[in-house]
Amino acid sequence: MTDAVLDRPAQPAPPGGHVTASGEVDWVKIFLGFGGMVVGQFMAILDIQIVASSLSQIQAGVGASADEISWVQTIYLLAEVVIIPLTAYLTKMWGTRPVYVFAAGAFIVTSIATGLSTSIEMMIFTRALQGLAAGAMIPAVFATAMTVFPPEKRVTANVVVGLIVTLAPTIGPTLGGHLTEALSWHWLFFINVPPGLLVMFLVGRYGNFDKGDPSLAKGIDWFGLATMTVFLLSMQYVIEEGSKEGWFDDDLILWLSVTAVIAGAVFIWRQLTYRQPIVSLKPFKDRNFSIGFVMNAVAGMSLFGGTFILPLFLGQIRQYSAAEVGTTMLVSGLVMFMTAPVAGRFIRAVDPRIPLVVGFGLAAYGVGLGVRVTAEWGFWEFATLQAIRGVGVMIAMIAAQQLSVSTLPPSMMKDASGLVNLVRNIGGAVGLAVLTTVLTDQTAVHLSELSAAVSVSSLQAQEMLSGLAAMMETKGLADPEGAAHKFLGMALHRQASVLAFGDGFFFLAAGCAVASVLGLLATPAKAPAGPGGGGH
Repeated sequence: MTDAVLDRPAQPAPPGGHVTASGEVDWVKIFLGFGGMVVGQFMAILDIQIVASSLSQIQAGVGASADEISWVQTIYLLAEVVIIPLTAYLTKMWGTRPVYVFAAGAFIVTSIATGLSTSIEMMIFTRALQGLAAGAMIPAVFATAMTVFPPEKRVTANVVVGLIVTLAPTIGPTLGGHLTEALSWHWLFFINVPPGLLVMFLVGRYGNFDKGDPSLAKGIDWFGLATMTVFLLSMQYVIEEGSKEGWFDDDLILWLSVTAVIAGAVFIWRQLTYRQPIVSLKPFKDRNFSIGFVMNAVAGMSLFGGTFILPLFLGQIRQYSAAEVGTTMLVSGLVMFMTAPVAGRFIRAVDPRIPLVVGFGLAAYGVGLGVRVTAEWGFWEFATLQAIRGVGVMIAMIAAQQLSVSTLPPSMMKDASGLVNLVRNIGGAVGLAVLTTVLTDQTAVHLSELSAAVSVSSLQAQEMLSGLAAMMETKGLADPEGAAHKFLGMALHRQASVLAFGDGFFFLAAGCAVASVLGLLATPAKAPAGPGGGGH
């Protein structure tokens, strides 16, 4: 559907023949079809994090080692990253509805298979297939929102997409923990069946938004597909596993990094020179898309980074249970949910650069509050941080998505959507990798500094040890001095960890602050043109 048609609904040319008897656009059917796609996207993104709080139960259930169980999350992300940019080509070739219905069906089957897994090998295989199905459902929603709806309705549709993108990973661990506690870890995957069937019905019945071009099946760039797969898999593996393996100290990480660089360069060359590229890079010619691309990476880093660092602090430092962590994290989700409608109105009412600066600025300030985190911080201290960060991330995410496509023609929307969703996932993975490295390295640095400040030769340290030894002696311990040294060592390590978490919050805040400044470089989109203007 073109924007011109939407501006003049009496002309019967909406997608899939969604018109009433009087010739007007049948928005009920369009919203039902689009709503089905939104539910599918929510499930796909939710399943990234839904296993996070239940890995120990899954590990026991399938008999996996500590190293093997991490692949339950890693393989899902690897599969998603490969299929997301390819989805644009598939939907252009076959149409959005067939691809989406097939992906939803595959997601249901692979979810059941994953829930029935009896070994870690079987689970890794089925999770990879589940990730492929999920990845095919993610980018199509944003592309549909930007092409099916008229300009005045696009921000509202974008708000819905942004809400799903931010809310799903936030509530994933909470929902997963409660499901596992109430039923079993198998239901983390079986729960996908009812909504998956709803998605297949709604999209299959009302999601006829475009027509495919079967001629694209001829001349598929298999070489480009192969180099893209090698590039993305190698890069994602390095990002996911690099911090655990000591980065380039590990031979596999080193060689995969070299492979990613070479395959990436060949892939880009191929896409720029081949007559029918698997992934069109034309959107990068648009300045706003290029800036929005970077900002979506930072938004992904902030979203997934914040969802990663807060539960880690609460679990490691405060010793919160999964339920307590979930309750604390729920603040962020609730704030984002309440902010979404206001954010949509705000973005529509002002210069598009203003919400970018305000959104990322608020996110930077909110996360920056965590720089001064202490071991005593609990629900209320993090509630303030999460509330401000939640408002900022919600505004920034919607504004960054809107900026990315604000000056693109409709013909580029599918490719642009795939690239935006891809970079958000990669940005999140980079954020997690950097945060893991920061926490590990800075804990060692702070521990060294604290140990030097509290040396055995220090009078203050001697008095502290004497006091601790006396306290241990009153508890009837056989070796009070040894217990005092051990207690002091644990206290120093805990404090070093707290300081490292503060450094992690600083990293996230700095990234958001840089994105806020970048927002000033965007070019405001022109007002929707008349007939044929496409709203661009």
